[in-house]
Amino acid sequence: MGEPVSGVAPIVFYYGAGRLEDLRRYRRAVLQPEFYRPQELQRLRADGTEPLAYLSLSEDQGPPAPWQRPQRNPDWGGAFVDVSHPGWTEHILGQTHAAIDAGFSGLFLDTLNVELTFPEDLPHLLRLVATLRRAAGTGYVLANRGFGLLPDLAEYVDGILFESFSARWTDDGYGPWPADILEGHARIAEDLPRYDLDLFALDYADTPGLADFARRRAALFGMPCVVSDRALSLV
Repeated sequence: MGEPVSGVAPIVFYYGAGRLEDLRRYRRAVLQPEFYRPQELQRLRADGTEPLAYLSLSEDQGPPAPWQRPQRNPDWGGAFVDVSHPGWTEHILGQTHAAIDAGFSGLFLDTLNVELTFPEDLPHLLRLVATLRRAAGTGYVLANRGFGLLPDLAEYVDGILFESFSARWTDDGYGPWPADILEGHARIAEDLPRYDLDLFALDYADTPGLADFARRRAALFGMPCVVSDRALSLV
């Protein structure tokens, strides 16, 4: 086991496998649980990196199941979920316990923006988050956006990620958001510090200029910014 690296960056989002030496450069690493064995997670923790297990709370990439809705995410192909279905809660809890038992230090909760798709699911989603908070115990819990769940969400998480705060990917490549979207995101970001949570930004870029724009803009709002590609394959 190596010694923890000094001057580590706060967080990375990496959806590939391996790269343990590179992951040591970060305090926390959001990872896909199926890609890492307990021995690898133990090594990361020993080297000072907290692995956070990715969980999708309103979309399901698995085989057909009774909690799935007919509609699918047009970008990733996963089925939207009826979050109120008890089978879905049991399924997500099973994933959570498996990740913690394998050695993950905490959770990363994705697909929380149901106010944009099925707003009637918001109270059910908040209850699911509360259930996962209890399952994680003292482990670190990071939410991706989830602005429709605020202020209640702040009671159950340790941090909020503002994904695609300044820059985005499209079918034609990468670029900044239009001015009106940037302004709207700025208003949300200005309100987030009142919840006293860790705040991060994640942006998508393929040029140094766009990456620098994203980092500088996030810094104006007090958010460390991770810049990656659409597949989150960079460390």
